[in-house]
Amino acid sequence: MSFDYTPILPAHVPAPAARWTGFPEYNFVGGHIDDATVPVDDLRAAIDRAMVREGSNLATYYLQSGPQGYRPCREFVASKLKTYCGIDTTADDILLTSGSLQAMDLINKLLLEKGDTVIVEESNYGGAFSKLRALGVNMVSIPLDDQGMRMDALEAALDDLVAKGIKPKYIFGIITVHNPTGTILPLDRRHKMIELAKKHGVPIFEDECYSDIVWSNERPPALRALDDTGIVIHIGTFSKTVGPALRVGYINADWSVLSRLIAMKSDAGSGALEQMMLSEYCPDNFDAHVKRCNAVLEGKLDALIQSLDENFGAAVHYQKPPGGIFLWVKLPEGVKTSRLAEVAATQGVAVNPGPEWSLGKDSDDWIRICYANPPIEKIWAGVAKLADICHAEFGVPEFSGNIRR
Repeated sequence: MSFDYTPILPAHVPAPAARWTGFPEYNFVGGHIDDATVPVDDLRAAIDRAMVREGSNLATYYLQSGPQGYRPCREFVASKLKTYCGIDTTADDILLTSGSLQAMDLINKLLLEKGDTVIVEESNYGGAFSKLRALGVNMVSIPLDDQGMRMDALEAALDDLVAKGIKPKYIFGIITVHNPTGTILPLDRRHKMIELAKKHGVPIFEDECYSDIVWSNERPPALRALDDTGIVIHIGTFSKTVGPALRVGYINADWSVLSRLIAMKSDAGSGALEQMMLSEYCPDNFDAHVKRCNAVLEGKLDALIQSLDENFGAAVHYQKPPGGIFLWVKLPEGVKTSRLAEVAATQGVAVNPGPEWSLGKDSDDWIRICYANPPIEKIWAGVAKLADICHAEFGVPEFSGNIRR
């Protein structure tokens, strides 16, 4: 008989996780990328070169680069932020983290206490919502349209909070290639958001996890690039370009903020080999790699859209995003995606139901589909199966994917 820890666990400990049994046959969840785009041979060569040159530095914490992370990797991040985001920064203003999730946790730990208020986009990364709920933080949600967060609604929300005597701790936004909608906030709205943040003295927490994945390879400057006061804290990651399992993210902020985040990062440093490998691979290869990835991903998105059109017809609604790895899809009236996800999971189809990604009243009408990892033939087969399940469970679409019209 094993010892029962349950009686001595603190009340806040979550329910136990189920054992992992592998990915479902049709896996449209998570933030996985395309297997074939991982540059395996180039990464192997990169880590070999890095280890030959300075592998002995593994004998010390931080690779003799200090607690902000391996300096050559920080130097590349700084150059990438300049090239891709328009942010004029240096390696000294970069903190490397164990993925962008650790970056998010550090910023929340620095700024938030139970009972605080933050402003978020109405639809957003589900993990951001769950982290804020666990901290006991109040969320004020701002609706989006086909160009991202609405500035009129943001202004009204800030004014309303002032009238109530509440000052939010930050405005959180996935500004460039939004998750889940894929929108890119236009330049005029970016300027307006910064103007409102300055007026109310509220920091902006800018998450740019997907911003390198833009089909046209063109995007507006990051909010951090447009800010001259340090009111924007910017995070990003290599997870959506080189590989999620690398767990390399970063924070870019003024030293007044970064120094406090470093003081709280008590893990003795994020993974060293990954940072060494990226710093060796990226300077000569990152730009071309991103363009290759974008071409592959846009092709998969086109396949997903074609399969939805063929299997659901006009019964579904979506806006083709200008980048990213997700499609935000509104299903036919009467289909509740929380129920659909449960039933589909028993038949090998995994999708994210809308309530996990949106605080909106109609969230259960939507699903988020990650199309980056499944091969195109799996996308077609998985969408057809999803249509079969919708037809059997809800009676829509009128014809399922495998019924002759």
